[in-house]
Amino acid sequence: MYWIIFIGFALLSWLVSSRLQSKFEKYSKIPMPNGMTGRDVAEKMLRDNGIYDVRVTSTPGHLTDHYNPATQTVNLSESVYYSNSIAAAAVAAHECGHAVQHATAYAPLRMRSALVPVVSFASNIMTWVLLGGMLLLQTFPQLMLFGIILFASTTLFSFITLPVEINASQRALVWLSQAGITNAFTHDKAEDALRSAAYTYVVAALGSLATLLYYIMIFLGGRDRD
Repeated sequence: MYWIIFIGFALLSWLVSSRLQSKFEKYSKIPMPNGMTGRDVAEKMLRDNGIYDVRVTSTPGHLTDHYNPATQTVNLSESVYYSNSIAAAAVAAHECGHAVQHATAYAPLRMRSALVPVVSFASNIMTWVLLGGMLLLQTFPQLMLFGIILFASTTLFSFITLPVEINASQRALVWLSQAGITNAFTHDKAEDALRSAAYTYVVAALGSLATLLYYIMIFLGGRDRD
């Protein structure tokens, strides 16, 4: 049953990722009427929200856009930073949405940031802990339980990420409309692009939860045989 679920989530993840790539490729070819690049959009959104201590920078790669609260930088991929497309405007505004969350102490973002060191530690060792725990389940079940706790922290992180990402997109879309960056023709397309991006986080969170339940079932099954 687990392998059916695993393959199902893997297929769903591929479909969502492919759809996201397709959407961004499509909307990357439609220019913004005002000619603003991703950098222009980001800098204006920051200023409009009274944020002057965050820099907008260009970063290599494709869809590598992110906000770094530690360095207070909005990092836009080159295809967003220099482009004046609908996709670039949507992505730039979304990442600035995170900067606004940071500036306003948005609770889910604070929770996610607090979990980063824990998740980083868990990600480095949990695979080996879970493997060892399954091998030693009959003699040392505590190791498997520890691995489950580590994995649970990454699952929690995935679910806390959902409101953070959705809220950033909501902030972006409201500002894009109010600031007159998007119009009746472009706004729906920007919204469609950000919605497609949000689906990837939903699938990732559900996939992580399914895997966590699988490990819990292994642990309980092993305990029942004792």
